[in-house]
Amino acid sequence: MTKQKKQYSNKKASQFNRWRAFWQFIVCKIGYYVYLKVVYRLEVHGLENIPKDNKYIVCPNHLSSLDPPMMAAVLPRSIAFMAKKELFEIPFLRWWLDWLGAFAVDRENLSPSTVKTAENIKDSRWVLGIFPQGTRCAPGEINDINKGFAGLARLTKCDILPVGIIGSHEIRKKPFSGKIIINIGKIIPYNKYLDIVKDKWIEEIQELTGFKYVPDKTTTKITVK
Repeated sequence: MTKQKKQYSNKKASQFNRWRAFWQFIVCKIGYYVYLKVVYRLEVHGLENIPKDNKYIVCPNHLSSLDPPMMAAVLPRSIAFMAKKELFEIPFLRWWLDWLGAFAVDRENLSPSTVKTAENIKDSRWVLGIFPQGTRCAPGEINDINKGFAGLARLTKCDILPVGIIGSHEIRKKPFSGKIIINIGKIIPYNKYLDIVKDKWIEEIQELTGFKYVPDKTTTKITVK
């Protein structure tokens, strides 16, 4: 089991290849995109704010399990999302996540393998995806923010692309009975100071979603020195 965890947390640039990109395209950019457009009347705004290169980290707020494939569905590049290591202990889900380009992370500790994988993603045509909140949160609030995303941006010298998600928490079965809006913000430039990056992300997400930041619920589960 230890060997398996290391395998799924430490990925080389060559593993973010055209075959995984093709699989993500089929599953997300075709399958999920059609589903989201039909059932949730998906709207996307701000695509012009996305850089042409891949030297940035996609950082949305987090409302639902739909969010990762939805980001892969609407953004132009393939996205390698971090997923909690416990998910890779489930056989079929482990295979599914691996082929969609996700990699395992210990949310309590930013390990060297996590940093190495993030650096390797920059050497591919993919981009890294992180939910700064770490876990799904209630709509209307921005809380439980994990500063590890700012630490990885500093270590990889990447900018941050803030993305505001509205409405993905509402489960809809009837077509056109719900609505999801994705607002893509302007890039947050690289900055070595973690608090500045975190505060700027909070500011941008509040503007993109209309949600309110609740500081007394903020956490820093991952320690970055």
